Amino acid sequence: MYPVRIPKWVTYLYPHRLWHKSRTEKKLYLSFDDGPIPEITPWVLEQLDKYNAKASFFCVGENVEKHTDIYQQILEEGHQVGNHTQNHLNGWKTPTATYLENVAKCQKNVETQLFRPPYGKLSRKQAKILKKNYTIVMWDVLSGDFDPQCSSKECLQNVLRYSQNGSIIVFHDNIKAWKSLQYTLPRVLEHYRQAGYQFCAL
Repeated sequence: MYPVRIPKWVTYLYPHRLWHKSRTEKKLYLSFDDGPIPEITPWVLEQLDKYNAKASFFCVGENVEKHTDIYQQILEEGHQVGNHTQNHLNGWKTPTATYLENVAKCQKNVETQLFRPPYGKLSRKQAKILKKNYTIVMWDVLSGDFDPQCSSKECLQNVLRYSQNGSIIVFHDNIKAWKSLQYTLPRVLEHYRQAGYQFCAL
């Protein structure tokens, strides 16, 4: 199980991480984890372009190395990139030295000051060191697109029900999320554009 909307007490427990942006402006912050993936990421970029939307892509270093052209397309189209480790490591299961080396390896290909831990799992020690050089970006709305038990319609409702001004919303540009993503993303873009929202990079 996982919380679709992050409880406030969690954000208070980890105040040095970015959970959302200003609640006073009608702006939303779409983010995409795990790419770039050739079967998915170009389609995401196409959808964003239709709505003049900007987003943040938290890239896995090994995928950047495999698909440099798509990574460059993300940058050329004015989107933000972030570090998501070289090999999508779980911080809770990885020794700190190994984890930091993996982040540094990703950084060689993804030059950024933004970092998002895969699975949202990061030890206090890892976080303490990383926050010296990065803004640790979390989220306040998790779409559930990665979850095979969550239908495409449920994924859409997760976003529509819980998003508010300044929300950082998590999607995944990976194969596992594709079915839900292709249903949900265009509808999210259309719904919030009609409601007068801007989609911004972090």
